[in-house]
Amino acid sequence: MNKAVFLDRDGVLNKLIYRNEFKEYTPPHSIEEIEIINGVYESLKELLKNGFLLFVISNQPDFAKGKISYEKLNSVCEKFREIMESNGVNINEYYYCLHHPQGIVDGYNINCECRKPGTLFVEDAVKKYNINKNESWFIGDRDTDIKCGKNAKLKTIFIKSGLFNLEKGNDPDFFAVNINEAIKIILNYL
Repeated sequence: MNKAVFLDRDGVLNKLIYRNEFKEYTPPHSIEEIEIINGVYESLKELLKNGFLLFVISNQPDFAKGKISYEKLNSVCEKFREIMESNGVNINEYYYCLHHPQGIVDGYNINCECRKPGTLFVEDAVKKYNINKNESWFIGDRDTDIKCGKNAKLKTIFIKSGLFNLEKGNDPDFFAVNINEAIKIILNYL
């Protein structure tokens, strides 16, 4: 069986963008806004060298909320994949949930199984790639990431960005300042 690390994208691998018009941090809305966090490539390559499969699982509700077009969202996702590949990081699969229950776009304004903390994408990857959950991890910077990892029976690491808080009782296995520290925790755990 394989071991894997499931990664949130925005705020973990690339920087979030503060938008005055929404008074909140959002994912990049254009390819020009993609800024990879320092050390991401090297850290992810360490995981690959140690036999981990890598997956990105990301809630992308801004399309459902009418904040970005589908075309722009798709171009950001595609460009992110190209950036990872061109820097020698092979992500096995990208899973993006475009739904949000308070969305305004018909068909995307639903409660779904794929939106974290739902585990549909994790379960799909576990089956498709023969993943051993006992040796696998979920890294994220939001409450929903940790809940998803815990619901899927993975070890969890919360990135303390200072932007998001955990609900009381939603305790990750580990805390890290950034992705680089999170990867060191995983490698020290081996």
